[in-house]
Amino acid sequence: MKNIADSQLAIIGLGYVGLPLAVEFGKHYTTLGFDINTRRISELKNGEDHTLEVSSEELKQAGKLSYSSNLDDLRRANVYIVTVPTPIDEHRQPDLTPLIKASETLGKVIKAGDVVIYESTVYPGATEEDCIPVIERVSGLKYNVDFFAGYSPERINPGDKEHRVTTIKKVTSGSTPDIAEFVDKLYGSIITAGTYKASSIRVAEAAKVIENTQRDLNIALINELAVIFNKLGIDTEEVLLAAGTKWNFLPFRPGLVGGHCIGVDPYYLTHKAQAIGYHPEVILAGRRINDSMGRYVVSELVKAMVKRRVHVAGAKVLIMGLTFKENCPDIRNTKVVDILAELKEYGVEADVFDPWVDAAEAQHEYGITLVQQPEQGSYDAVILAVGHKQFRDLGAEGIRAYSKPSGVLYDLKYVLSAADSDLRL
Repeated sequence: MKNIADSQLAIIGLGYVGLPLAVEFGKHYTTLGFDINTRRISELKNGEDHTLEVSSEELKQAGKLSYSSNLDDLRRANVYIVTVPTPIDEHRQPDLTPLIKASETLGKVIKAGDVVIYESTVYPGATEEDCIPVIERVSGLKYNVDFFAGYSPERINPGDKEHRVTTIKKVTSGSTPDIAEFVDKLYGSIITAGTYKASSIRVAEAAKVIENTQRDLNIALINELAVIFNKLGIDTEEVLLAAGTKWNFLPFRPGLVGGHCIGVDPYYLTHKAQAIGYHPEVILAGRRINDSMGRYVVSELVKAMVKRRVHVAGAKVLIMGLTFKENCPDIRNTKVVDILAELKEYGVEADVFDPWVDAAEAQHEYGITLVQQPEQGSYDAVILAVGHKQFRDLGAEGIRAYSKPSGVLYDLKYVLSAADSDLRL
C-alpha cells in the first residue's frame, strides 16, 4: 500500500467543495489548488474567497497550500482529487462535461503509480465507466495497473459554519483493496469525525446520490401537504409544529428546492435507472412537485392580488432573496428564477433584492439586475423568498414598508408569523 506521508496532492476545482478540502489538506500535505479560472486563482492568492466558505485567516493556516492554473504544475502531484461541478442540462439530463474535461486534463499529467480520487456527485458507475476510460485514452496508461482510483463523495453544506469538512463523516472507497485503504487513511488523517470505507466505488457513488434524493422526496411530500393544507385553510407550519411533537417525525419544511445538490442529484440516479431499463416513479414524482413550486407560488400570489383588486398586469413585485438558501452567496440552480419567469408571464415587473449576491454574477448567470436598495412604499406585492438574517432583522414592519398599503406579503420561509404575513407556504 502507498504511504500517505509521501502524498503530494492536487485539488482540481476550487469552488464550494474544492477550496475547503484544499485548505484542510494544505495544513498537513504539500497541496496544489488547481482551477482553470485565473480570476479565482488570483483571488485566492490574495487571501480572499468570494464564496465565504473559507476565511482569510483559514487560508493563511494552510501553510503547504499553493494555487495555480498552469497545467505543468499539476505534474508534481501523485494524488489528484477532482471536485468539479456535476450539473444537469436544459433537458434535466446529467452533464458530465466538467468531469470529462477534468479527466482529460489528468490524462495529460498522470504518471505510473498515481491515484485519482473523484468527489463530484454522479450516478453509480460513472467514475469507472465514464471518467477512467478518458484518463486511459489520453495518458496511454492502464487502470489498476499503472494508475488507480478512489471515490469519496463531497458532503459540503454551503454557508454552514457548524458542519465543516473535518466534522462530517467521510465515505471513502478505492479501486483495489490496497487503494481503498490508502484513500481511507488519507482522508482519515484530516477528518476528525472519522471515515466510512465503502466496499466499492459504485457503492460510494450510490450512497452519495441517494442522500439528496431522500431529502428531495421528503421536501416534496411536505410541499404537497402545504398545497393541500392551503386549500383546506390550515396553516402548514402549525400542522408541522404539532406533528413535530412526536419523537420520530422528520422536521422538513416546504419551499423552493434549488442548489447544486438536492434539485440536481436525483436526475443523475433516474438517468442511470432509465439506462438500465427501469422507470423510477416515486423519485420523478417528487422532482415534478418540487420543480412546480415556483409556478404554484405565483398562482397563489396572483389570486391574493386579484382579491385585493390589484391590477396584475403591470404590477410591481419585490422578491427578497435570490440565493438557493439563506445566509450564503450561492445562486447555483436557484429556483427563485422560476418565480421570476412565471411573474413575467403575467406581465408583472419584478425587482430582486439580495445583499448576499454579487451583482455581476447575478447578471452573468441569469441576466438579473439586482436592486441595491428597494424603494419603500412602491410595490404591489413582496415575496420573501430567502430567509437571510438581514431580512429577519427587518421584521414584519420593515418588510411591509416596501409595499403599498394594499400590497400582499408572501412569506415562503416562515420568517414571519402567520399573523404578520398575508400568505405562507
